[in-house]
Amino acid sequence: MSAVAKRPLAGKRILVAKPGLDGHDAGAKVIALALRDAGAEVIYTGLRKSPEFIVRVALDEDVAAVGLSILSGSHQELAREVLEGLRAAGVGDIPVFVGGTIPPQDCAALLAAGVRGVFTNDTSLERMIDELARALA
Repeated sequence: MSAVAKRPLAGKRILVAKPGLDGHDAGAKVIALALRDAGAEVIYTGLRKSPEFIVRVALDEDVAAVGLSILSGSHQELAREVLEGLRAAGVGDIPVFVGGTIPPQDCAALLAAGVRGVFTNDTSLERMIDELARALA
């Protein structure tokens, strides 16, 4: 097996962010480690970051993608604010992915708003890595 197959995200910088007031980040840290193990360079913002802060870090770090980990129920509003901020900054082409406690009925609305992928609590790490690798190829 080639090194690329083992590390499908090699050379990609991915921002993992916890927007809003959600105070639980164990899942985001698991995601960050899985992305790292898949070859990505991961930038993790830590807890309780504003959409404006997330956009600024995405710009400053020149990331290939932004992953928002949201458990608070405010995923639609926070994702929209990040997407709008990226567009206003001229980098609306950076794909944004959302993961966390996302009710199935909200997935279509997130995708329609411009989110590139939604990963619910039952998404395997392997599937998430595969989808990110395809989106960033």
